[in-house]
Amino acid sequence: MPPAFVHRITKYDPADRDEHGHYTGAEDAVSDHGPVEAAYLAAIAAFAEASDIDRLEIREPAVTGFVHFGVEPPVEGHGLGGLFPPDLTGYHDGAEVPLPVALELVRVMLRDQGAWCRLEVGDFFTVHVGWDQYVYVGSDRPCAEAVARTRALGLFPEPLTASPYAAEVDEAEVTEPADEHFWIRVHTALASRHALLLEESYVRNAARWHRITPENLDTVRAGLGPRALLTVWPDLTPDVGAVLAALPQDESIDFVWEAQDGTISHAIVDDTDYQELSAHVADARAACALPLSLAGQHPLLCAALPDSDGVLRARW
Repeated sequence: MPPAFVHRITKYDPADRDEHGHYTGAEDAVSDHGPVEAAYLAAIAAFAEASDIDRLEIREPAVTGFVHFGVEPPVEGHGLGGLFPPDLTGYHDGAEVPLPVALELVRVMLRDQGAWCRLEVGDFFTVHVGWDQYVYVGSDRPCAEAVARTRALGLFPEPLTASPYAAEVDEAEVTEPADEHFWIRVHTALASRHALLLEESYVRNAARWHRITPENLDTVRAGLGPRALLTVWPDLTPDVGAVLAALPQDESIDFVWEAQDGTISHAIVDDTDYQELSAHVADARAACALPLSLAGQHPLLCAALPDSDGVLRARW
C-alpha cells in the first residue's frame, strides 16, 4: 500500500492553472540551479524529518539511454559524479543511502541530468520526481509542519490521493528469479552450445556483457550486480563480416562485439552509422546484432537476481 498522505510539491501557483489544471503562469519548467531548487530540497528534508526518515532506498534506478527525454542536455556520468564511482557501484535497486545523498539524487533529477530513480522507505515514505519540476512526497503521517515549511519556502504543497509515479508492482515484466534452477538451465544450455552471451542490466539503460563458458561461469556469476536483470543470448558469431552484411535497413539495433583483448562492447546504431561501425569493429573477434523491439527479441533465458534471502524484490 502507498503512503496515506501524498503531496505534490511545485513552484507553480495553483491560482495560475486553467480549468483543466494546466499551468499558465510564467515559471520555467527547468531548475534554476539556485534558490528555488534549494527550496525543493529543503521541503523534502522537512517531510523526511517529520516522518523520522534519515535513510532512503533507491528503487528502479535508471540512467540516460539511447534517447534522452530531459529538458536539459545530459551530462557526463548521468549527474552521478561525486555521489557514486564511475562504474556506479552503490547505485542499484535496493541500495540504501543517507538523506543527504538522497537529496542530491533529487537535485540530479530536478536538473534532468540523466539519472532517475524512486526513493522509498517501504510503505512509509516516498519521493518521486516527475517532469517539469513536479515532486511527489508520500508519508504515513500528515506532516503538517512540513507542509507549512514548504509554503514558507515559497513552494506549493497540494494534497493528492497517490503519486502518479508510484510503482505498479503487479505489472513487472520479469517475475522469474535467477535462482539455482535458473543457473542449472544456464549450465544445460552451455553443455550443448559451449559459450553464451550474458547481458547484465545493472540499472535501467545500462548493461555489462559477458561471454560465458562452463569454465568462467562461476566467476562471472560472483561478480554480478545486486538485483541485476540477466538475459542470456546465443553466442557471438566469429564471422563479423557476415553480421555486418546482414544488418537491417531503417531499423535501430544493438550491435555487440568482442575486441581482440576480450572486452565486450555494444552500441545502438542504425543504417546511418553502419559505415563508421564497420571501420570501428574491423578487428573484432566476434559480434552479433540484437533487435531493440520487444517483439523481435527472443533470448534463451531471462531472470532477475533475487536478494540473499532468495526473495525477488527487483521490479523489472
